[in-house]
Amino acid sequence: MTSSELWTRATADRYDTEESETSSAAFLEPTLAFLADLAGDGRALEFAIGTGRVGVPLRERGVPVAGIELSEHMAAVLRRKIDEETLPVTIGDMATTVVTGDFTLVYLVYNTITNLLTQDEQVECFRNAARHLAPGGRFVIELGVPPLRFLPPGQVAVPFDVSERHLGFDTFDLVEQILVSHHFTRDGDDDRYRRDASRHRYAWPAELDLMARLAGLELERRVADWSGEPFTENSAKHISVWRKPSR
Repeated sequence: MTSSELWTRATADRYDTEESETSSAAFLEPTLAFLADLAGDGRALEFAIGTGRVGVPLRERGVPVAGIELSEHMAAVLRRKIDEETLPVTIGDMATTVVTGDFTLVYLVYNTITNLLTQDEQVECFRNAARHLAPGGRFVIELGVPPLRFLPPGQVAVPFDVSERHLGFDTFDLVEQILVSHHFTRDGDDDRYRRDASRHRYAWPAELDLMARLAGLELERRVADWSGEPFTENSAKHISVWRKPSR
């Protein structure tokens, strides 16, 4: 078992509601187009597939998709949307779990590699991706760039959302490369807020490139978003594509 924190039933049951905006067809279209193009005529494997926010519509787009998911509760929500034969899901962690067959695409979206809280586990995740890829296949990660430039001396917290129903901020352990994401969510019409927090290990693009090299993968492309905008020093996140050599 890896160090990933396990999503509970309560969290899984409300996940789709809280992610309704990022689950819309308009929001997902660039993501699906990007991934479908890389998958080509082959199969795609999603690490940490969750409730199927991306995997289910990608399968409906015609790409054969399989998934690996640590939380049985998250997988149960996915199973309400699509059957096992159409989109098989293996319960296990993304660093060590192996499924049958080769894939032209392995992908990991929405910062999920940071759920692995040690560098060794993140390295193993890259190796696991390479293990599943056919020659010439790609591994794709969507990941935010750590916002450490927003930390003046003595400050350890950075807000990422201040809205009517949600307050969110990250606190940073700069020695261990651990951030804790704090959420205060207003569920009803009163003034009460639900508090949640999750731990993550952040990593820089260059660190991921080294992990990829250790796994035998080569950086092919890095862009700022799913639409393919150039990645610059001011980009808040990146979509990185590594390729398994054909020989």
